[in-house]
Amino acid sequence: MPLKIYNQLTQKTELFKPLVPEQVGMYVCGPTVYDHAHLGHAKTYVAMDVVIRYLKQQGFKVRYIRNLTDVGHLLDSGEDRISKGAHRERVEPMEMVEKYIQSFNDDMDSLNVLRPNVAPRPTCHIPEIITWIQDLVELGYAYEAGDSVYFSVAKFADYGKLSRRKVDELLDGARVDIREEKRDPVDFALWKKAEPEHLMRWPSPWGEGYPGWHIECSVMATKYLGQPFDIHGGGLENIFPHNECEIAQAEAHQNVPFANYWMLVGSLTVNGIKMSKSLGNFLTIKDALKLYSPEAIRYFLLSSHYRSPVDYSRDAAEAAQRGVVRLCNTVNKLRRRMHTAVPAGTAILSQVVTLDDYRQDFLTAMNDDFNTAQALATLFEFVKEVNRYLDENENVSMGTYAAMERIFNELAGDVLGVLPRSLLGQMKDSDNERLLDLLLELRQDYRNARDWAKADIIRNRLSEIGIVVEDSATGSVWYLK
Repeated sequence: MPLKIYNQLTQKTELFKPLVPEQVGMYVCGPTVYDHAHLGHAKTYVAMDVVIRYLKQQGFKVRYIRNLTDVGHLLDSGEDRISKGAHRERVEPMEMVEKYIQSFNDDMDSLNVLRPNVAPRPTCHIPEIITWIQDLVELGYAYEAGDSVYFSVAKFADYGKLSRRKVDELLDGARVDIREEKRDPVDFALWKKAEPEHLMRWPSPWGEGYPGWHIECSVMATKYLGQPFDIHGGGLENIFPHNECEIAQAEAHQNVPFANYWMLVGSLTVNGIKMSKSLGNFLTIKDALKLYSPEAIRYFLLSSHYRSPVDYSRDAAEAAQRGVVRLCNTVNKLRRRMHTAVPAGTAILSQVVTLDDYRQDFLTAMNDDFNTAQALATLFEFVKEVNRYLDENENVSMGTYAAMERIFNELAGDVLGVLPRSLLGQMKDSDNERLLDLLLELRQDYRNARDWAKADIIRNRLSEIGIVVEDSATGSVWYLK
């Protein structure tokens, strides 16, 4: 089955055809770095991470761009988020930006999210942004007013084609910045005049100011990917006005499509309400990692389709944690049995064929607009089958074991990222593995005797040297942090 993607622009599921065979250019709107990231951010970037991983697994060479917004993203009050954060922490804006870029990168690394090829920042692209704005003014799509520059929405006939909003309806309930100097209330800023108290400012043909949020993404995306490019990703909550404005200014500038496929991720909710800092109903990624393993967080976020919202609860996250423990138990059980495998020549062909069927079912799910929920269901059907097979067969060939292990490594590890990195590939030191198994057996003896203090000592000492022990109804499993 060929790869099909739901294109938010056409609102249809389409066969994926990259502009250049076997190459993909993808841009994802990144975070505004004024605070620690929360699980809502993780949903978007884990979903996009799996897209990148799967494209690579399918043989595509991917250029992945994910920006870091460090100026121009305004609050409803008109205050720049970066400036507000700097005032809050009583530091220079760029000092705060560096702090939260490091925090965001640490969070993504912890969640095993692959880093982009380029992570551009608007403050490093001010000359290109100014040139773009000058071009839009010369083309008649933008105008200067009050030392700021605005895009004239009325000049772009296709405005609203992504969000399906009509210009004459935007004033009814739409969030628009109404300023006297604008010709039309729906026009949006390309360049903002810096008020005396605004800390971030650059010289421009229109006086000292700073870029608007929307123009930043258009300029950086096309600088590194060209125009058009293949896939634009991000959160569904940014479809209007941000993504809509990106399209308008980019297509007005070049008179060609901006991006061919739009993949937008549904929100993470809490009791049905979108998780956000403004509402105070958020859990930072750092705090979530104190409660659950990185793989459990990924499992939870991937348990629904990327376009659908997913509601966070402790019960749902703990169920994901149990699923990861079950997966780890199965992989560890498989690894232990590999030490007693019979010669490869005794492989049972029918079992190898069955294993390949699971792999094909997984690929079919992923080719259906990256249906990770179905892919996970297939993976755990495979877990069930492997456990059944290992329980019923003692003399199993190394060839069969190796085929099972490859599926776990490829599907659970390389594509979904829900297999702990320490379990990817075989243990190089089997003596250490047997020693750890012995410690877990001793710990289980203490647990059976209800000597919880000694059992906890073993677990805590293992944790001190970077080995996590997870308990479940079926036993305990260990893996490296």
